[in-house]
Amino acid sequence: MPLRSGVYVVTTDTWYIERTVWLIAGVYLLAATALALWVDPLWVAAIIVMGLISINVSLTGFCIIGNILKRFGFTGKLERPGPTPYNLYFMQTDRWYLERRIYAAVGTNLTIASVLTLVHSIWWLAFTGFVGVAMVWFAATGYCIMANGLYWLGAEARLGRSPRCQESGVRSQGVPG
Repeated sequence: MPLRSGVYVVTTDTWYIERTVWLIAGVYLLAATALALWVDPLWVAAIIVMGLISINVSLTGFCIIGNILKRFGFTGKLERPGPTPYNLYFMQTDRWYLERRIYAAVGTNLTIASVLTLVHSIWWLAFTGFVGVAMVWFAATGYCIMANGLYWLGAEARLGRSPRCQESGVRSQGVPG
């Protein structure tokens, strides 16, 4: 992957499936973190489940929340093209593009931090809380720290706008403007 400069920002003009999933997942993660911190540390299991689901989405493209949102009329910008069985939502899994890598990295980091919360220190919940805030921030503003790191390392972005395209108002990677 070639190194690049610029800022990776996803579009925030509409609520598409992937953006809404990030918002729901961020709120869920913040709630589970708060419950694990203030009610019972075993609520970390809810964070582990979310981490494992995120890893599953990155590997298979199948997203439970994405399918519910599709039933409510949302459209996906990363949806696999063509018909799917039962008209289900599947995220594209043809290549390891930036947004797919985010699902894998977030799922792995949340699962590891959750296990460390149980076996080492409750302070690992600070990390899961940070990730929850970052997910809500990403959904609200289109900016994500991890996504920019991957973008600068050269990962292919399918939702973001390249710096050159931002100036002209044209979206990159074939996303219609």
